[in-house]
Amino acid sequence: MNYRPLDNSEITALKNQGCFSSDWSNITVAEDFSTDHIQGVRFLGNVKIGLVSGLFNSKITNCEIGDDVVIDNVHLVENYRIMDHVILENVDTISVKDPSSFGNGFEIDVLNEGGGRELLMFDRLTAQLAYMLVCYRHDPGLIDSINGMIHDYAKEKTSETGEIGAGTEILNSGAIYDVDIGAHVSIRGASLLKNGTIVSHREAPVSIGENVIAKNFMVLSGSTVDGGALVDKCFIGQSVEIGKQFSAENSVFFANTEAFHGEAVSVFAGPYTVTHHKSTLMIAAQFSFFNAGSGTNQSNHMYKLGPVHQGIMERGSKTGSFAYLLWPSRIGAFSVVIGKNLASFDTSDFPFSYINVDHDRSILTPGMNLFTVGTRRDSQKWPQRDKRKDPEKYDLINFDFLSPYIMQRVIRSLDILQELYENASKKQETVFYKGIRIKRLMLKSTRKFYEMAMSIFIGGQIIKKLETIKEPKSIESIREGLSASDHKVPDKWIDLAGMIAPDHVMQDFSKDIKSGSIKSLDEISDRLKRIHDSYDSYVWDWTTRILSERFDMDVRNIEASQLLELISKWETESIKLDKMILNDATKEYDDSSKIGFGVDGDQDVINQDFEAVRGTPDKNKFIAGINQEIIQIEEKAAELRKILE
Repeated sequence: MNYRPLDNSEITALKNQGCFSSDWSNITVAEDFSTDHIQGVRFLGNVKIGLVSGLFNSKITNCEIGDDVVIDNVHLVENYRIMDHVILENVDTISVKDPSSFGNGFEIDVLNEGGGRELLMFDRLTAQLAYMLVCYRHDPGLIDSINGMIHDYAKEKTSETGEIGAGTEILNSGAIYDVDIGAHVSIRGASLLKNGTIVSHREAPVSIGENVIAKNFMVLSGSTVDGGALVDKCFIGQSVEIGKQFSAENSVFFANTEAFHGEAVSVFAGPYTVTHHKSTLMIAAQFSFFNAGSGTNQSNHMYKLGPVHQGIMERGSKTGSFAYLLWPSRIGAFSVVIGKNLASFDTSDFPFSYINVDHDRSILTPGMNLFTVGTRRDSQKWPQRDKRKDPEKYDLINFDFLSPYIMQRVIRSLDILQELYENASKKQETVFYKGIRIKRLMLKSTRKFYEMAMSIFIGGQIIKKLETIKEPKSIESIREGLSASDHKVPDKWIDLAGMIAPDHVMQDFSKDIKSGSIKSLDEISDRLKRIHDSYDSYVWDWTTRILSERFDMDVRNIEASQLLELISKWETESIKLDKMILNDATKEYDDSSKIGFGVDGDQDVINQDFEAVRGTPDKNKFIAGINQEIIQIEEKAAELRKILE
């Protein structure tokens, strides 16, 4: 846009309309500028004005103002580029005083409240990169290399001028200092925003609501912070919801996290972390795909060397009401924690477990959470509840339920349970493993659940691979289609806050960062995406290894009869698991679930009231879906048998 100086008639008109400038020559305007709808404005420093809709009763210092902008009753707006279609109304201050990086490069103490796992925020941070920076402190060369890139990025972002993006509205709010504000942001009634960046787009706008106080922060696209939330030293990723007086400091919240009412301190909240209750405290811990029960609490302070302890709850874990955990502890994936646990323990070798308390002792029941309704519903709902609308999704999320990361733990749990069973005396009531007790009778009986998971995983991978082979005409063509790639076969898998990858691939990636082969944050992002996109190939290579090591089957020489055996086992165990889940689901319709229904009637009234509110099992969408899945399993197995036979 071309700007010109004000002419004398325009200056006179502005003066007559109650406007003031210390030097009118510092004000330049668009060619078709009009003094209409500009009243009571103090202009200081250099100000550029487009074809504005209205400037009223405000103080404007060193600003560039776009077209169709309204600034009304703003005490001070200073050092900002204000893009088109912006509305600023009834605001105290919007100011950049000194050169600011707008929160980029700001250091926060994540996971360990006592320090040592510091994280530098920036406005393109992903869950995966944050995981590496927070968890890989054993590799200072890697950390220094990445932090150097972040510092360079923060320097590029540093400016004496902030920006308010097109289509943004800031209404009835307090002070805003050193905040870079994206497009189509809605800020309504915020109390204080200081030193931060709000990344927002038309497709995924950000909303900051009433009485919010946010300092040293990042908020990415599609997120909402409202309801009097108090946020200090926090990164808020894409499509996160924080509100209802939630308080957070030194924490990161990644995609689709929901945090209401409670409190978070030094928390690494990976994708789909959910806490909804007033009495819940999350402190010094790492979560993902997590659901916190009411009154959930953790302790990271032994009253010795300070709050230096930390905990990990692996993906899919949840806590019951008033569950308490003593850090340091590590909870296996898809586990449920109940009760007040007063000792530290590590159950990461046992996914799908229950952890409860009996006579003040923590008890582990392995595998029992595999066949519950909650676990199945969770695994189905997460991909359906991805609220990210931004065309560029930063966090790389793998929703695979029985992934190699889980299955490597399943394999280990089978071996551990067998060893513990063989070495336990029949006189023992429990055995002790990594800080927690397991009832001896459970050592043998629960292995069948892990064996079920193994059969379902192996059969599922075989079926997926067979479906990629076009018109298999012979066992030789099938063997060729089932062969592994030429890449190194993974031997260990890791879960990088939602993304699942082979350990050796991530080690090679880390070496390339340290060597300087990868020089920028964009290159890091691209490499992570390539690893994420190669997941299926890595999984099949690993599956061939498991077939060889655990089943004594070489895909290069596999027989049709062996494939039929694996598919039959998959069919049997998948249907068995679904029926166990159905049995768990129908408990929601038994007589004990009807307590409190039909309060003034007999059993008929109770049944009618319950059905009116809860419906019947045959009409429940989840139950119907499982029944349909059983039919599909049978059809798929029959189809493959026909091909192989």
